[in-house]
Amino acid sequence: MSEYVDWPNGHDEPVGLTVLLPGRNYPATMPLLTFAGRAAVQHGWHVRAVSWDAPDLDTEATVDWVGTQLAEAVGDFEGRVLVVGKSLGTCGAAYAAARDYEAIWLTPLLHLPQVVQAMSDNTNRQMLIGGTDDPAWNPDAARSTGGTITQIDDADHGMFTDDAVRSAEIHVEVTREISRWLGNT
Repeated sequence: MSEYVDWPNGHDEPVGLTVLLPGRNYPATMPLLTFAGRAAVQHGWHVRAVSWDAPDLDTEATVDWVGTQLAEAVGDFEGRVLVVGKSLGTCGAAYAAARDYEAIWLTPLLHLPQVVQAMSDNTNRQMLIGGTDDPAWNPDAARSTGGTITQIDDADHGMFTDDAVRSAEIHVEVTREISRWLGNT
């Protein structure tokens, strides 16, 4: 069962609902999701951060499970929905595509054909962000989705390198790109 924390945005009429889908071991309190959520709030979105204890399932069951978590997080909200998924959270791409949700995919699982196909099927705006030292990142698969691509040299699956300062710079760079993308609506 997932839990949700809503982040107020201070706007009477939010742009829409942003749902933060975590990774297996990467909660919404970690930098990529926290900063993506803060950027969404800054651009007028209401944010709902999901936390979960993900079961260990095969790929198809995982895609279904993450889609169910996304459906429950959106609930009966009517309006624009932006999904921000990190790693395991990118398995929500099929549910997002079926509902034409906008999406930002952080370190997407591009080694899974189902995820790539779902992202390719989404006709709404998408952004994919990955690092060249991430085994789940595939630049050709990323480009095939038609989304906006941000590739970070030497970044691993957590968007870190062995250099702490460079890792902090990467997170600033990613946040800047997300904010720019959100501002282009």
